[in-house]
Formats: sequence, structure tokens, C-alpha cells
Amino acid sequence: QVQLTENGGGLVQPGGSLRLSCTASGSISSIYDMGWFRQAPGQQREYVARTSRDGYIDYADSVKGRFTISGDSAKGTIFLQMNNLRPEDTAVYYCTANHVVPGRNYWGQGTQVTVSS
Repeated sequence: QVQLTENGGGLVQPGGSLRLSCTASGSISSIYDMGWFRQAPGQQREYVARTSRDGYIDYADSVKGRFTISGDSAKGTIFLQMNNLRPEDTAVYYCTANHVVPGRNYWGQGTQVTVSS
């Protein structure tokens, strides 16, 4: 039983930056990894980045060099630093966590990121 809460979304101009946060509550010790997905209007949900409790970090090609995931999955807190934002980054960003038991996962409610001039 894990609950995830995202914060930090908002409106930003192209080229600007935002920092998202995700905090987990509940059975934090059961989390294996945490990460971020996003979903733009009319689009499928898209993988963004993840980090595992053993230190593995991975990014989608679309955000490499611009986004940085940080925090500690073992502590149930992660961040997503988003730099050089583009209009195509506009989406609802969701925090996700995977349980140590394969196949069990959790999702936050999402936070809106809008990149527009």
C-alpha cells in the first residue's frame, strides 16, 4: 500500500525550468524503483525517467540532456528537474513506483506542466 503525491507543476515559458517532486507514503520500504511518466492531451502515456533503489537511472531519449531525475526511491522521494522546456513537454506528469513484488505498481494523481509563451 503506497500513495504517491506529485507537486511542482505549473505554467512556464519555452526554455524555462520546473522542478517536480514526488513523495510516497505508506509502505515505503516495499518500493523498488520510482519514476515519471507523462501524458499529453490526446496522446498515450509516455515514459520519462526512472531511478531504482540500487542506483540505476534511465531517461527517455526525448528528455536526455534536459531532464534530471534525483532523490532516493528507498526513501520514497524523487524529483524531476526539467530544463530547457519545450511546448511538446506539455503534459500531465505522473509519479510512479514499483513494488519489490514484480507487477505491483502505484501511480500518483498527476501534476500539470504547461509550456507556452
